[in-house]
Amino acid sequence: MKQTQNTLGIVAGGGTLPEAVIEVARQQKRSVFVLALKGQANPDILSKADGAWIGLAQIGKAIKLCRNAGVKDVVFIGNVRRPSVAELRPDLKTLSMLIKVGFRLMGDDGLLKIILGEAEKQGFHIVGVHTIMPELLAKTGVYGKIKPNSQDELDIQQGVKVAKLLGQADVGQAVIVQKGLVLAVEGIEGTAALIKRTGALKRKGGGGVLVKVSKPQQDRRVDLPTVGPRTVQAVADAGFKGIAVEQGSALMVDVEEMVKIADKLGIFVVGVQC
Repeated sequence: MKQTQNTLGIVAGGGTLPEAVIEVARQQKRSVFVLALKGQANPDILSKADGAWIGLAQIGKAIKLCRNAGVKDVVFIGNVRRPSVAELRPDLKTLSMLIKVGFRLMGDDGLLKIILGEAEKQGFHIVGVHTIMPELLAKTGVYGKIKPNSQDELDIQQGVKVAKLLGQADVGQAVIVQKGLVLAVEGIEGTAALIKRTGALKRKGGGGVLVKVSKPQQDRRVDLPTVGPRTVQAVADAGFKGIAVEQGSALMVDVEEMVKIADKLGIFVVGVQC
């Protein structure tokens, strides 16, 4: 007799990916239970599947909910804005863990590593979204009709170098480079805000590339760089020329729509080996 798959736990941040995972799980005849992150996930996410709202630092509550729902596999997906310490409001389970590590949460990865470690200690299996939807991973080469020129290629190389150093320091995953000059690097604000604020820094002469790569110490199961139609639109609105992402280590959302918009707006999107 075929063994029934266990319920998939989805820790949902913002964006469209959590809903895409729900749909794929349903196509696979797999039940899901959504832990929607307060202030992060789409407001109507729980109308799509069973689940509950939780705070980012409510680890004890999350564990109890997942056990009651029969969850074994857990996927973390969606955009998550880095919270301030004041916003965390940890439950007793989380607070005891934070005390043990001395509240070392200065980087993006600090709290996430604590959450993942505790989840595994409690017997849950953390899976990457690319194991559920492998088609999301960026491929090498140009998406669409627009191709980068020789100057763009140099900007991409510079961007990859800087972004890797940035990631090694656990600062961010993206930079914007124009004609060899690094205009801005991603900080706490996220990629969308990075693009918007950098538009005002654009130099004359055209060009400009958003480069997104994974951090050297990246846990590939979570928090991979993500690009989609909104990213393309934002790059175009800011007056830049293209987007480069790391092949095999970035997620491409709504590719068909993304390519359609990119071709229409004259923006190149390319997957590169780093």
